[in-house]
Order: sequence, then structure tokens, then C-alpha cells
Amino acid sequence: MRGHTRAAVLAAVLAVGSAAAQAQLAVSANDAKVKLVNGKVEVVKSPPADTISIIDLRSNPPKVLAELDVPNSVVGPPSNVAVSPKEDIVLVAGAMQIDPADAAKTVADDKLTVIDIAPLKPGILKRLGLSKGAAPAPKVIATLQAGKGAAGVAINKAGSLALVANRSEGTVSVFTIKGTTLTAAGKVTVGGDKSGPSAIAFTPDGKSALLTLDSDNKIVVLSVDGAKVELTKRTISAGLRPYGLDIAAKGEVAVVANIGLGGGDADTISVIDLKLNPPRVVNTYTVGQTPEGIKMSPDGKYVAVTVMNGSNKPSDSPFFNPSSILQVWARNGTQLSKSAELPIGKWCQGIAWSSNSRTLLVQCMVEEEITVVRYSGLTGRSLQKVGTIKAKGGPAGIGTAQP
Repeated sequence: MRGHTRAAVLAAVLAVGSAAAQAQLAVSANDAKVKLVNGKVEVVKSPPADTISIIDLRSNPPKVLAELDVPNSVVGPPSNVAVSPKEDIVLVAGAMQIDPADAAKTVADDKLTVIDIAPLKPGILKRLGLSKGAAPAPKVIATLQAGKGAAGVAINKAGSLALVANRSEGTVSVFTIKGTTLTAAGKVTVGGDKSGPSAIAFTPDGKSALLTLDSDNKIVVLSVDGAKVELTKRTISAGLRPYGLDIAAKGEVAVVANIGLGGGDADTISVIDLKLNPPRVVNTYTVGQTPEGIKMSPDGKYVAVTVMNGSNKPSDSPFFNPSSILQVWARNGTQLSKSAELPIGKWCQGIAWSSNSRTLLVQCMVEEEITVVRYSGLTGRSLQKVGTIKAKGGPAGIGTAQP
């Protein structure tokens, strides 16, 4: 394609964006600052930079397309990564950073990093008739301030608004999006400084959002009107420390992971019926110790959960187990039934589904790798580990474009 400048190529890349299949690029945020040493989280001495890995889910097996240095953290739910609907930008929240006054400690961070990933859209080079080296590489294009302990991140289906849950100050930051540019549009107070805003998700119509407050043991409902975001009077009670959260693509239900108190007791996941007015929890299921990540499949038929299962505890603890567990639950309306489970690594975090709801990426911190799992919901309902992807640091958060 002679005569194209790099700027023209980038413009063409962005223009083709709406044709890209969703949930084909997964972005893993990898925390290199800390490690788990016999049940204790320790700060790494002179750690390398945190990174993100951009993974092509259309490849068989999935493969890493690019890696960039981007600050992030294992603190907070593994939903600190949001990919825009057109797969042109990624937002990554920082949550924690090395304490400038004491390199052996971490302190709350407020960074929200914006990364341009448009050049990596599936099939983009082929559609433009370009060689691999002809298009610009993905890059960090902005570093913004959200709030202290910036954790869960969500982008609405229109790609026009982003919300960031700030764990260390009881607020949600609001950003408008135009193209690849984010502009701060204020904050909403959702609780006290220690209320623990964690995971946040938009309903498909973009008119509301759900937010977990794990320290307050509740889920709150936010109303959304353009860039105006407000806390409503509706609160939902699911279980002890509601943490991870996801909403079905059609908006009928939400699922919540209740991580409990970490005392060795079995914890739960809950189903919220969003068709009811007001929305409410209608079913709760026991899954085991500490359900960290929770994600609905794009077709809405399944719910995947990573259960730590005591793998993050000291080896002499009566609650220790040598591996986390990946569970997949089949959904029938507001009812769930366990379909399959698979032992995986230790201290495991987030989950991403491929767009066909058959491949999962599961993050495990201790091994510093992402496990690739195939799921068959029709023939025997089985989970099979088919590969691993190494990360530069512990994979701690993951996202794809919402279906």
C-alpha cells in the first residue's frame, strides 16, 4: 500500500475498528512488585517494571502479540483492565505502587494508564494489505489520575464513558471517552474511605452500573445519564465481602463473588436478577475458599470462577491446598449448576473467555503464567488444560472487550 504515511495508516486502522470481532484480544496486567512466599505477600527488592501482555485469542493456541511496561497491582479485584468495545484502547488501573519512603512496602496509587492497541486488532494488517512492520506498535498514550487505590475499571458499551473504583478513598472516578482521549468528568462518593469500592460494571444499556463495596458487605447501584453518574438509594446484599462482579451481555443477570473473611470457611457466589424492580439477589451458591475472579461467558450460558482454595495460605495452615480451582457453572435463567472444575495454579486471579465461549485464560500469580483451558459444555461438560502463557510478573488482572 504505497503512499501511506504512518498517520494515514493509523487513521485507517481506527476506521476499520468497528468491524473487528469482539473478545479476540485479551489484555493481562502483570504485577512484578510482589510475590507470595509461603502465604505471605512480600515486596520484591528492586523489582522490574509491571507489564501488560496483549494476547490474541483467535490463535490456536492463544499467543502474546505485544508486551508493554504499565503500572498495575494484584491488590483489588482482577477487573482492573478494561478494553474498549472497538478494541482500540485499554485502560489499566494501578492500585498500589512501591512506597517512595520505604522500598519494602507498597502504598496506594491513583494511576490510570491509557494504551492504544488499535494496530493489534485481529486481521487488521491483512485487511489493510500491510506487512507486520508497516503499522504503528501499541503504546501508552496517557497516564491519568483516578483516585487512591484505583482498582476495578469499566467502559460502557458505547465506548463513551469509563468508571474507576477507588478502593482507598470510597469514590468512583468518571471519565468521558472521545476516540482515544479520556477526560476527567468528576468523582462520585460511594462510601467511607474504608468502604472498599472494588469491581464495577455497566448494564448493557449504559443507564446504570453496579459496584461492590467489599468492606461494607454490599453492592450499590449507580445511575448514569451521559457523563452524570450518581449514587442511588438501592443497595444489594449478596454475602460476606462481595468483590468480583460481572453482568450478562443481555443484561438479565449479574453475578458476584463473595470472598469472605479468609478464615478457611467455604465462600459463595450470588446471582442478581436485574429484570426485577428493584434488582435483588435471588440465588447464592457455595464454591469454596475465596472466589477471586468471576466472569460470564459471552453467550451468557456459563459463569467461570477462580477459587483460591487455600493455595495462598502458609503450607502448615489447616486450610492450605496445593492448587486453586477453576469452576464453570451452567446458567439457566437465574439458576446455576456446577458444570465442571479443574485444579490450576496457586493464588489465581482473573479469567477471560474467547468470543465463542469455549476457551478460557486463567491467571495464576505464583507460577507467573496464564493457563489456557478448553471448555466443552455440550460433550461431557469438561475442562482441559491445553497450554500456558508465561508473563513478566504475576498476572493479576485481565480484560477483553465486552460482548
